[in-house]
Amino acid sequence: MAVLTISREFGSGGREIGSAIARDLGYDIVDKERILADAKDAGGSWERWSKELDERSPSLWDRYDWSFRGFVALMQSILLDYALKDRVVLLGRGGNLLLKEIPFVLRVRITAPIERRVEIIIKRETVDIDTAKWLIEKTDRERAGFIKSIYGKNWDDPSTYDLIIETDKHSFSDSIEMLKAMLLERDGFCNETCRNTVRLRREASRIKAALFTDPSLFFPTLNVELSGESILVECVVHNNKERERIVAKTQELAGDIPVRFDIRFRG
Repeated sequence: MAVLTISREFGSGGREIGSAIARDLGYDIVDKERILADAKDAGGSWERWSKELDERSPSLWDRYDWSFRGFVALMQSILLDYALKDRVVLLGRGGNLLLKEIPFVLRVRITAPIERRVEIIIKRETVDIDTAKWLIEKTDRERAGFIKSIYGKNWDDPSTYDLIIETDKHSFSDSIEMLKAMLLERDGFCNETCRNTVRLRREASRIKAALFTDPSLFFPTLNVELSGESILVECVVHNNKERERIVAKTQELAGDIPVRFDIRFRG
């Protein structure tokens, strides 16, 4: 079955559209709060990040914090796990980038002019016009910063979406019906090959999260990603002992999943 990812400008109606589609099609809906709750349930150091992290731009300190990088990988593995369950609407969190090139995933961005969004926020949040503008600018800036810092991509890059809907030009009801029809078409692309790609991406994120937060390991740089039909681990170490530890830990985490290593020594 299909998966819908929705990126939305604050006040554009993206959440309302996603909720309506989930209700009509019997889909699950996963938002920031759901992801953070799942991360908190994982226990350990994840609980601190689940309390502190909102959909904001991480600070410079955060970006170089190994536990933060591990937390990001954990969030990605949670999103991918929901995608594997099918019939789900994923709101935000870079789902369009995490699930790129997956045929049964429909990646949508919802936008609207600032004037229309101000009207919606005034009614929804019961605030004045200045507060509505401030909320919109603040939320959009933080969402854009989050995506840029995690994925290195612009939040509004049209090439990262299959469809962009402007809700000032298309009514909510028309948008909902159009997306429902497109999701039904995507159902036909959900096969075991595609699902296995998502599964391996999830495992790569899970392994990355574990490596970043293992106190027995040390590495100046680390990247773990899916490469073909195997997981590729790239990192820099200081000596052969560090290399042996990373290889052993990764193989333990990966189980029977093929793993390749590109480990270099720091000069």
